[in-house]
Amino acid sequence: MSLFGRLVKAGLPLVPRFIVGKVASRYVAGATREEALATVRALNQAGAMATLDVLGEEVTEPAVARRFAQEYVELLGSIATDGLDSNVSIKLTMLGLKIDPALCRENVEKIVSAAKEHGNFVRIDMEDATTTDATLALYHELQRSHGNVGVVLQAYMRRTPADIEALPPSGANIRLCKGIYLEPRRVAWKGYETVRLAFLAQLEKALSRGVYVGIATHDEYLLAGALALVDRLKVPRDRYELQMLLGVEEELRSYLIAEGHRLRVYVPYGRDWYAYSIRRLRENPEVARHVVRAFFRPAAASR
Repeated sequence: MSLFGRLVKAGLPLVPRFIVGKVASRYVAGATREEALATVRALNQAGAMATLDVLGEEVTEPAVARRFAQEYVELLGSIATDGLDSNVSIKLTMLGLKIDPALCRENVEKIVSAAKEHGNFVRIDMEDATTTDATLALYHELQRSHGNVGVVLQAYMRRTPADIEALPPSGANIRLCKGIYLEPRRVAWKGYETVRLAFLAQLEKALSRGVYVGIATHDEYLLAGALALVDRLKVPRDRYELQMLLGVEEELRSYLIAEGHRLRVYVPYGRDWYAYSIRRLRENPEVARHVVRAFFRPAAASR
C-alpha cells in the first residue's frame, strides 16, 4: 500500500460526514428508490443499461435481511412498471448469509423468483474470500432451478480459472472484475500488472467457453485488450457487455456507447451510503486517490 493509501486509511475517521457525502453524491444515486430510478432513466436515455444495487452488507438481524429482500422485490416491480433497462445486483451478507444460510437462500430465491416474473435478471455480487464457496454454491443451485441468475468472479483470485471451468455448460453469465477486497497472497494475486494479466487471461478463458461476460473495468488498457479479444474470438456484440461504476470515466463511457458496445452502469443507492463509502475506502485506500482527485478537480478548474 502506498504512503497516500496509508494516510487516507488512518485519516478516514477524521473526514467530516458532509465531505464524504459530497464525494459520494457522484458515485451513489441517492438514499431512495425514486432517486435511483431517476438515475437509471437518465442512463437509459444516454444509451446505457444499468444494474441497481441496494447499499448494505454484513447484516446481523434476520428482520433487516428480510426487509432488504422485500426492497429488492419492490424495486424489480418498479423497474418493470417504469419500463427501465436495468437488472439488480445483490450481496449475500445483506440477505443473511452470515446469520443463517437457509435464511439467505430463502431471501435470494424470493428476489430471483420476482425477477423471473418480470422477465428480469439477478446478479449475485462476490464479497470477500470467506464467502466465495457459499456464493458460488448458491449461484449454481439457483441458476439450475431458475435460469436468470449471474455471478461475479474476481480476476485477482487464484481460484478464478477453476471457477470459470466449473460454470454451467450453457447459460453462464458472469461479471469479471479485478477485485477490491484486501486478500492474503495465498488466495489472491498481488501487483498491478499481475492482476491485469490475470484479468485478460481469465476473460479469454470465459469468452472461449461461450460464457456471457460483463467486462467490468475502467482501466483503458484492459478495455483495449478486452475489445481486441472480442474481435479476435469473433464474439457477437450480444454475447458480452462492458460495465462501469456510476460517476466514473463518463467520457470514456460515452465513447464506448457511441461505438456500439452494450454498456451497463452499476448504480448503488440507499441509506447506507456513508458506511458504504467509508468501508470501500478502508478496504482499498488506493481508490481514494481517484475520489480525492474527483473532489478537488472542480475547484482547481474554476481558478
